[in-house]
Amino acid sequence: MAVDMELDGGGDGKGKAPPQISLSGLFLACMVAGGVQYGWALQLSLLTPYVQTLGIPHALTSVMWLCGPIAGLIVQPCVGLYSDKCTSSLGRRRPFILTGCIIICISVIVIGFSSDIGYALGDATEDCKGPRYHAAAAFILGFWLLDFSNNTVQGPARALMADLSGRHGPSAANAIFCSWMALGNILGYSSGSTNDWHKSWNCIACGRRWFPFLMTRACCEACANLKAAFLVAVVFLGLSTAVTMVFAREVALDPVAAAKRNEGEASGPLAVFKGMKNLPIGMPSVLIVTGLTWLSWFPFILFDTDWMGREIYHGRPDGSPAEVTAFQEGVRQGAFGLLLNSIVLGISSFLIEPMCRRLGARAVWVMSSAVVCVAMAAVSVLSAWSLGDFGGSVQDAARAPAEEGGVRASALALFVFLGLPFAVLCSVPFAVTAQLAASRGGGQGLCTGVLNISIVVPQMAIALGAGPWDELFGEGNIPAFAMASVFAAAAAAAGVVLLPKVSVRSVSMAGGH
Repeated sequence: MAVDMELDGGGDGKGKAPPQISLSGLFLACMVAGGVQYGWALQLSLLTPYVQTLGIPHALTSVMWLCGPIAGLIVQPCVGLYSDKCTSSLGRRRPFILTGCIIICISVIVIGFSSDIGYALGDATEDCKGPRYHAAAAFILGFWLLDFSNNTVQGPARALMADLSGRHGPSAANAIFCSWMALGNILGYSSGSTNDWHKSWNCIACGRRWFPFLMTRACCEACANLKAAFLVAVVFLGLSTAVTMVFAREVALDPVAAAKRNEGEASGPLAVFKGMKNLPIGMPSVLIVTGLTWLSWFPFILFDTDWMGREIYHGRPDGSPAEVTAFQEGVRQGAFGLLLNSIVLGISSFLIEPMCRRLGARAVWVMSSAVVCVAMAAVSVLSAWSLGDFGGSVQDAARAPAEEGGVRASALALFVFLGLPFAVLCSVPFAVTAQLAASRGGGQGLCTGVLNISIVVPQMAIALGAGPWDELFGEGNIPAFAMASVFAAAAAAAGVVLLPKVSVRSVSMAGGH
């Protein structure tokens, strides 16, 4: 069903349209997506392996990731709702973006300096080995704060792009937004794929370190590398936030008109769940398929670099020096694989709309789930191939030399192969949601926030179950990937049956990421 209604844009509450923005201005207004994604890429590539060096066992690392789903379940729908109604002079979306980015910077600093914080609180270890529970507590605090602030930014940033798209169309805004996210991924995964990042802070000519606080008694070379990368993330996020605040010129919502429109409506978190009763037609089906899709993706997102370090390079974060070296090399190669994945993602983001025009959004979504089904099965097979005749626990296999050649090349190829379906995951569900919201005259923030619930609930299930599930089979990642393949097949089947048909023109109107 093609719709000619205006989106619920950043007007003044009296039907006034937001100011027109040039294509270059729209590109700069999207820059905050790159800054946030830079830090998110570092988080995905480095933090699951790093936290194990602080004494948290592999089986519990997935539980640590509960913060993201919980934050998404609580924060993003509420922030989306409040941003729809915000009457700040800065506009509806920018106050939330600015606040969230400031908290992201604080949380990233806490994570980077967690070892030093732990040492100051009483951790006795000075050689970066053995359990450091104060450091782990500081790390988890920063990690949770980071995910809560990320969710504060994401919903309003996506809604802002739909608001500002104007004559360029939300599809153009979506492509630019995805491009910034791909660039952030490329920069972040590039940082995660090297162990020499902190050395760039040295003064080679004078033979002294410019910033001596990077390496300390409690923070050795690997820790200092993480710290340096996250400090650069703070600088880049600050720059990108400033650019977005300058170029994303919103028209403030008129307080009187907003009060009349919202009179009698529920407020607070309860309003989100009351709003779910009035979702657009077809939205419940989108939520179901989105949930199944994320059940198939989150095991890979959570364990990809850890998988490379354990199953492909046969290392371990708490083993002998040789095993630790092998594990860290696998993590770096996994980050390099994510870098290649992001390049494919960036290129593919410009192919999604033509594919949807030719095949339809539903067909593209279903085919991407089928591709993920095959890929996750291939990950499991590749892991079994890598382990070869070792048998038993992955930790036993970790003591044997890693196979060279075909296994590692195939693992990197899988990262590349998953770039296209990940581009679909990052665009089509949000585009369909934006179209359904437009069909009832607005509510982009609320609909995007509700969609996020169908993303975070599967993440909670995986975060709670993946670690113990894998531990039953020798503390590796193979069982979670095998189950992901099953969920991807279910997502493809559900998509064929449940997803609404969205016309070619409707897809081109859809916005968000």
